[in-house]
Amino acid sequence: MIISSIEAEKDAVLIVAKLMLTAARTAPKAGGLDSIVTAILGGEDKERLSKAMERIGKEKEWDWVIRDSRNVKDADVVVLIGVTDADTYKLIDLGIALGSAAKTASDMNVDNRIMLSVGMAAQELGILNGNVIVGIPLSIKGKNIFFDRASV
Repeated sequence: MIISSIEAEKDAVLIVAKLMLTAARTAPKAGGLDSIVTAILGGEDKERLSKAMERIGKEKEWDWVIRDSRNVKDADVVVLIGVTDADTYKLIDLGIALGSAAKTASDMNVDNRIMLSVGMAAQELGILNGNVIVGIPLSIKGKNIFFDRASV
């Protein structure tokens, strides 16, 4: 049996994304009450997200969102993490969940970057039922696509 690097990397990035959702779910929560919501986007759904980000960036004249939309387009998958209750303690829970998820990707040598812009577009598209959503695109390439990012 021969498994190409492209096939192996596609499998690996999805496995890591699933492990990230697990890390977010098991991260400590205030009062032991879980209001974290998660999802993984790929394929057409990821493309739709990228296009929504580009549109938002153009409408608001936010070059940083347009730049981030290119990262999402070039990413393999996107992990979404949000909270259904946006009180102070739940926002702290979100931060801990995001850190746990990003650390999981980093531990597995998968390039990633936490992006608020991803969550804004995901929320507008109704992809995830959360009051606050943040995205973490993932990439396995020869060069980190989230490093040395050029502005629009």
